[in-house]
Amino acid sequence: MRDCIRWPAGKGPTPYQEEIVGALPSKRRVAVRGPHGLGKTALSAWVVWWFALTRDGEDWKIITTASAWRQLEVYLWPEIHKWGRLIRWDRIGRAPVTDAELLMLNLKLSTGAASAVASNQPALIEGAHADRILYLFDESKTIPEGTWDAAEGAFAGAGEGNELEALALAVSTPGEPIGRFYDIHRRAAGFEDWHVRHVTLEEAIAAGRVSPQWAEQRKRQWGEQSAVYQNRVLGQFCSSEEDSVIPLSWVEAAVARWEAGATRGAMTCLGVDVARSGSDDTVLAPRHGVRIEELRRYSLEDTMATTGRVAGVLRQGGYAVVDVIGLGAGVVDRLREMGMAVVAFNAAEGTPALDSSGELGFVNKRSAAWWNMRELLDPTSGADLELPPDDLLIGDLTAPKWRVMSGGRIQVESKDEIRKRLGRSTDSGDAVIQAYWRDPVMESDAMVEFYDPVSISPF
Repeated sequence: MRDCIRWPAGKGPTPYQEEIVGALPSKRRVAVRGPHGLGKTALSAWVVWWFALTRDGEDWKIITTASAWRQLEVYLWPEIHKWGRLIRWDRIGRAPVTDAELLMLNLKLSTGAASAVASNQPALIEGAHADRILYLFDESKTIPEGTWDAAEGAFAGAGEGNELEALALAVSTPGEPIGRFYDIHRRAAGFEDWHVRHVTLEEAIAAGRVSPQWAEQRKRQWGEQSAVYQNRVLGQFCSSEEDSVIPLSWVEAAVARWEAGATRGAMTCLGVDVARSGSDDTVLAPRHGVRIEELRRYSLEDTMATTGRVAGVLRQGGYAVVDVIGLGAGVVDRLREMGMAVVAFNAAEGTPALDSSGELGFVNKRSAAWWNMRELLDPTSGADLELPPDDLLIGDLTAPKWRVMSGGRIQVESKDEIRKRLGRSTDSGDAVIQAYWRDPVMESDAMVEFYDPVSISPF
């Protein structure tokens, strides 16, 4: 890494990156967790080039896999391509790799190859054989256990004093305390042969990889004890709090589906959270079937400007669910005067809605709408919602807490309570839950047909 890459002036591998790569030949299995931005993908790319170029001439193979195919296609392999252009080939002792050698998701040299394999295809991983083999598990927190087990065969004949060589590098921001990557890091029985490295936030800041301002802002945004802050900023395994309405892992699964999505349908519903104060944003969340395509945020706009933006979107079709409290009332009134299909969402009013069990009611419509979002994101629902990879949205959706009140009614933390606790408002989250809200009274509404809460069929 130091000698065979053309580094820009003042740049180079960080101390922890050098330590991790230095441990790989002797420790053989290295698992690394840490905050977002520490340089995991670059590190993985360097390891691929190091292993390939120092083993070529022998029988070698590299298998790269990840929790999602998109991670390989959009992030890891483009990073491998990028660093291939920065290699000092004169020091390697050969001409630069050609287009025929470096394909989109494949590297083929004289006596070996590196390739991408989906993590849900353990048979392909198990079938990889070579005298020298490297397994690279990228963003590995949710890679299935069968995939890890499939790689074990390569280690059976490898070790000190043996001609065969097998190495493994697993890197990831941590998630919930479950799965093989977590078991490795907690030193569960049977995984003591893995070398574990936790790169701390302080190390990443000292190396210039993470901005202290970014870390502090995320603390304010998400809350220091939230699972998303613990996972993404501190690099610690943490589950969503027991009293959180929506677990982080459910939101991340919806984001992964959004990233894998190829097309979008017609505009179905526009969730609109109208700013109530100067510190809040007006947020528009257009839903296309099960998919929120994007979030549109606007600051310090008057009622007529917001009305104009909403009307412009509704001309594509669909209807709007608008927060009617405060300035939103004026938006709803004007849209109705214009003949637009709009539903007034009053978070404080009562609702006859029940949870999916049919046993629990809700203190108010806000609680019902947030609980509806929880049930749709539940992996067992089959709804397969798709949410954009938006940090503000992820933080908003995992922020509210809940409790059961007397009379069997669910109460979700109010917007004002969240603002006091976190110092901000959940504007983006509220716009999205309104975009998916199904109100029992819509059944008789002339503008909007009632829709099934699980399938989310377009109207």
